[in-house]
Amino acid sequence: MADGINSERGVDMNASDVRRTALLVNTVILALVFGLMGFFHMCGADFLTLFSIPTAAVYVIGYVLIFSDKLDIYVWMIYFWLTLYMCITTLCLGYGYGFHLYCFSMIPVMFVTEYIAYKLHRRSMRAMTVSCVIAAFYILCTGYVACFGPIYERDQKYAAFFWIFNALIVFGFLIYYTNYMIRAVILSEKKLIEAAHVDRLTKLYNRHYMLDRLNSLPADSESFLAMSDIDNFKRINDTYGHNAGDEVLKTVAAKLRSMCDGCEVARWGGEEFLILSAEPLPYGVEMLEKLRKSVAGETVSFNGTEISVTLTIGVAVRESRQNVEEWVQAADKKLYYGKNSGKNKVVN
Repeated sequence: MADGINSERGVDMNASDVRRTALLVNTVILALVFGLMGFFHMCGADFLTLFSIPTAAVYVIGYVLIFSDKLDIYVWMIYFWLTLYMCITTLCLGYGYGFHLYCFSMIPVMFVTEYIAYKLHRRSMRAMTVSCVIAAFYILCTGYVACFGPIYERDQKYAAFFWIFNALIVFGFLIYYTNYMIRAVILSEKKLIEAAHVDRLTKLYNRHYMLDRLNSLPADSESFLAMSDIDNFKRINDTYGHNAGDEVLKTVAAKLRSMCDGCEVARWGGEEFLILSAEPLPYGVEMLEKLRKSVAGETVSFNGTEISVTLTIGVAVRESRQNVEEWVQAADKKLYYGKNSGKNKVVN
């Protein structure tokens, strides 16, 4: 049950993961800045060539902020400068080069950054406000170019290459961060389901889940219920302590998971477990006997002490017109009978 959640652990970033990602992104962008500086120089766009110098300095400062764990300041600085860079390059060269496209990746990335800041208990990045500011600057700079044209009228032979290059970068960011956000939402949903349906100590389903499951079965279902109880559990707690009792519960739960093949098992309450199985009753009782013998044949180790554990199990097949509550009570009555007639047995 919990394995599916653990398999997606990589989505759930911690501070060191974020720092490594920031370093990688910072390095890639710094390399792009130097590459574009050479292109601007080749095109004779002197102002953009000079503007690349403070741009490179911003990303060098970014390394200092990342290593100093001042990631919020780093994000604010990078977003301010990226917006400025997008506007200036678009005003100077026009939108035929695709620099204006960066705003379309900046906005969703900002919301992902807001989510990560929340997960890491950092200050809010005010994603909505920042996104509105970026959109406003985008409209202003592209509107200016649409009305008056770019500042530099240059040969457009490189425009198609840079439009495609910038579009690929933007789509790369959009795909990566959208995928990250969707996976994070799915992971959060799974964690909520686990919290609602899974017992934290034993990792078995809880009573709430099992009741929903039983109510979803058709009235003529041939499934059987088995109510299992750890014998003399109070004595274990009183003799060895509640931590020992918890260890016994976890050990028995592991046995139930491994030996009740094809069953759904829930911690019903305290030391009681409810087993739902679609197996024909003779095979089901045989399976439960093997479970009982396996539990009785091994001890639970706790702080150098070996604790003997046994189970009593009551089995009930659903009768016609029997509701879920009556069905569970029937299994419970069989369990009660087993408890009062010697324990460590399966009663059907």
